[in-house]
Amino acid sequence: MKKVLAGMVVSMVLVGLLSGCSSQANAEASKSSNKSGKKYIIATDATYAPFEFQKDNKYVGIDLDILDSIAKLEGFQYELSPMDFKGIIPALQSNQIDGAIAGINITDDRKKILDFSDGYYESGLSAVIKKGNDKVKSLNDLNNKIFAVKKGTAGAKYAEDNKEKLSAEIKYFNDTPSMFQEVKNGNADVTFEDYPVIAYMISVDPNSGLAVAGDKITKTDYGFAVKKDSNKELLDMFNDGFKKIKTNGEYDKIISKYIKK
Repeated sequence: MKKVLAGMVVSMVLVGLLSGCSSQANAEASKSSNKSGKKYIIATDATYAPFEFQKDNKYVGIDLDILDSIAKLEGFQYELSPMDFKGIIPALQSNQIDGAIAGINITDDRKKILDFSDGYYESGLSAVIKKGNDKVKSLNDLNNKIFAVKKGTAGAKYAEDNKEKLSAEIKYFNDTPSMFQEVKNGNADVTFEDYPVIAYMISVDPNSGLAVAGDKITKTDYGFAVKKDSNKELLDMFNDGFKKIKTNGEYDKIISKYIKK
């Protein structure tokens, strides 16, 4: 009788242990499934090579390769939503999108309405002129000039902040190609663009008709952005994934794919 009772007790303990293990495994699987199954809408600029641009009817670039690598490592899905840069921050604020990666400079003003990831690329603003323009050789030559800028960008803010001091006129555009074209046509004297963008453009197109005038105006980091106090899980996954691709060498491969040193 004692042996029978002992056997029953052992069986009950084993069942309990197995049940506990099964519950824990199911919880972990559920947690993993929830994380990998969640889909985010993430915006990007439609025309901002080498960070995001169209090639063979697909959006490619540094930002998109970084995002894709991080999503695979962290186990989340995303739907890409290309748009004009000026529409990205309003779309974040109105919850139309969950996050954005679009060469977005991390600034104090933007931090008031957005939460940023750790900086993933150090950039800097440069003055861009028509090739052969000998009237603008440095930042000392920007007085009484016409500036062409893309709405909502760091270049636009620089132009606005210095408009009165430099007695400048500002022309606004919705996209980068139109802004550059205004300078190439001679209808504007200078525009302002992040150095890696203009350096890439000139390197892949020797006939671009553009040149960089002087040294970098500023230095700043790009960051992945979400609406302030929203989507902390997505922001944390981006930061965690970014650390991993920096460590495993994937980040350097992505950069060297688009920017030759």
